[in-house]
Amino acid sequence: MTDSAAISAGTGAGTAAGTGAGMGDGTRAVRAGLPEPVKHEPTLPGPVFAAHFHLPGDPTGPYTYGRDDNPTWTLLEQAIGELEAPGDGSDGAFGTDVETLVFASGMAAISAVLFSQLRAGDAVVLPDDGYQALPLVREQLTAYGIEVRTAPTGGDAQLDVLDGAKLLWIETPSNPGLDVCDVRRLAGAAHARGALVAVDNTLATPLGQRPLDLGADFSVASGTKMLTGHGDILLGYVACRDAELTAAVRRWRKIVGAIPGPMEAWLAHRSLATLHLRAERQNANALALAEALRARGEVTGLRYPGLPDDPSYKIAAQQMRRFGCVVSFTLPSRARADRFLDALRLVDDATSFGGVRSTAERRGRWGGDAVAEGFIRLSAGSEDPDDLVGDVLRALDESAG
Repeated sequence: MTDSAAISAGTGAGTAAGTGAGMGDGTRAVRAGLPEPVKHEPTLPGPVFAAHFHLPGDPTGPYTYGRDDNPTWTLLEQAIGELEAPGDGSDGAFGTDVETLVFASGMAAISAVLFSQLRAGDAVVLPDDGYQALPLVREQLTAYGIEVRTAPTGGDAQLDVLDGAKLLWIETPSNPGLDVCDVRRLAGAAHARGALVAVDNTLATPLGQRPLDLGADFSVASGTKMLTGHGDILLGYVACRDAELTAAVRRWRKIVGAIPGPMEAWLAHRSLATLHLRAERQNANALALAEALRARGEVTGLRYPGLPDDPSYKIAAQQMRRFGCVVSFTLPSRARADRFLDALRLVDDATSFGGVRSTAERRGRWGGDAVAEGFIRLSAGSEDPDDLVGDVLRALDESAG
């Protein structure tokens, strides 16, 4: 049996290697999306490179043209769907009620939800403290005749501007400020007003938070970051339980052609197998860094949702199972922040987050974020915690002069 045939034969309710009821996150991540085992075939079939497929007669079957579907996407989409599905196996087989669509990038996934669901005259609610590209999205939505309202993530402030909206966009924890909102509360209020709800789950990943279980209609994420974790793939996805909503997003993907390459999709699926291991270490390292930074007098505005004294801890602990790998804080000046970053040896000065190698940046260098000049966003990698914390504290000492 060819790889494509094995994959198409395995589509439908669940996948082979079965992540059944009661399985833990590690088992789910390692087995997610694997097809039925076929003798002499690899456990995870290699990437299928095809612009078109043999198609005699009527265009029926799962694969017709490379812009619409690809066997390598299918396995990755099944895998992510299994991770986004309920954690208790209550649906019988993980992933059977969640459909996932993969995209060329996180922004492609975000755009697909917004522009497939909104029309001129609609209103949308966005966070005013979210991802840096959202102001660009706001400009484009406004140009299309869509009313854009904004409010902060913290304190569930988006509740105040929901009336009459068609869609509520939530980002929690927010990037880069790490505020958290009550997804279940906001989703209930939005649905009561007839609005759809999308949650950007990039920072948490499905192992940290499952927005669909909290009432969201869409779970959207960049796979570029912690989901794949190696800083070498651009990818995004949309997960949804509603067939009609999913069909609209799929149609948008077809129209704009915002599809991932087969190699990127295959690399992403391969990387999922270590997601639980990376998440455990990186989350533990982030907490260790936050605790160490809390004792430094030059550090202000320290945020990490996993710190018991963080303003977001209470609600984060209710809806998140892991608090993420990102810590944010502010140093006294731009010059001090630059010296600190230059002094680091185990932390790369780079944008993005979620990789196995720790990164940090002075976020204000990009513009667009309402942060102080000395604001640092630090993403904890998988290094030994003592080494990582020691490097950060040493860099703080060296940068003081």
